[in-house]
Amino acid sequence: MPSTKPTPAEPARLPDSARPHLTTGLRLTFDEVRARHVLLGPESVLVLNPTGAAILRLCDGRRDIGELIAELQAQFAGVEPGEVRAFLDHLAAKRCVEAAHDRHDS
Repeated sequence: MPSTKPTPAEPARLPDSARPHLTTGLRLTFDEVRARHVLLGPESVLVLNPTGAAILRLCDGRRDIGELIAELQAQFAGVEPGEVRAFLDHLAAKRCVEAAHDRHDS
């Protein structure tokens, strides 16, 4: 029977109900020296392009992936849902983004 575990070539995909947010200890900020947005970690810096920064600004744990994509499409022309998902899946695989799931809080 074939394995259903993700392989390195096929990273785990965030479910549609995921509400992505930055992993604890990481923060999105603007680096004046580089004149670019960066994702800062305890021992890492990930330099972002403007599109990546726009996606991560919306990753606040409140919007699910569909809502996040819809908001990006309202702000920018030519947003490809598959590319947004791939970016988020890549950052989730690197443990830069975590996903909260729908919960029914009182």
